[in-house]
Amino acid sequence: MEKVIDLNHLTVAYGAKPVLWNISTSFKEGAMTAIIGPNGAGKSTMMKSMLDLIKPLNGTVDYYLNGKKHLYHDVKKKIAYVPQNNSVDWDFPATVLDVVVMGRYGHLGWLKRPRKSDYDLARTMLAKVGIPTFANRQISQLSGGQRQRVFLARALVQEADIYLMDEPFAGVDKKTEGIIMVLLKELREAGKSILVIHHDLQTVEEYFDEVVFVNREIVANGPVEEVFTEENIEETYRVDHNLGEEGEEDVGIVQ
Repeated sequence: MEKVIDLNHLTVAYGAKPVLWNISTSFKEGAMTAIIGPNGAGKSTMMKSMLDLIKPLNGTVDYYLNGKKHLYHDVKKKIAYVPQNNSVDWDFPATVLDVVVMGRYGHLGWLKRPRKSDYDLARTMLAKVGIPTFANRQISQLSGGQRQRVFLARALVQEADIYLMDEPFAGVDKKTEGIIMVLLKELREAGKSILVIHHDLQTVEEYFDEVVFVNREIVANGPVEEVFTEENIEETYRVDHNLGEEGEEDVGIVQ
């Protein structure tokens, strides 16, 4: 597999406190990759750095599409992001359909309004995630699992090549988790690249092709069958690993 994202000596800090230190790793094209580590390990910070939401102190993030190297700004229309549930203002007055159609904005350009075809695609994706009758419901009325389905539908309408997902299985029931996994496998089979921040170690071998262990630094990365070992798990989850106390602030406002 060719690489689709390359992190080169990435260092990120909040104030004077480093959160990620000298991160260098690659993510494979067409693979489903789990990003694994304890709370405060810098996982969400790493993903937000890939999305240019956080500026690193040092290092670069390079994207590879069609055999060429790009910066995020050049390929952002090809990247879809599913944020953490707790990073979203769910009291914002918007319907489910409004939120899903937001995924089309990158395709519309300046001063263009969504077309009928954009709304039709949004409704198709709501059906695909199993909530076709929710289009006119206010997002404040949704359960945790329903919210995740809405944000997955929003990502799907972007028709992206790369999907970055921050804990998409957190707070969802088994039915919703199953629906999400079916869709992610369909994306992978279509050649899409999927990066998932994931906490459930018991499902890593079943769900993922690649795994990246991170705790402020990269502990190990590679194919699941090679690096998903007890030794790497223990090293990653050591409390005193790397830079001391945990304290990453993962919660932010996602527009």
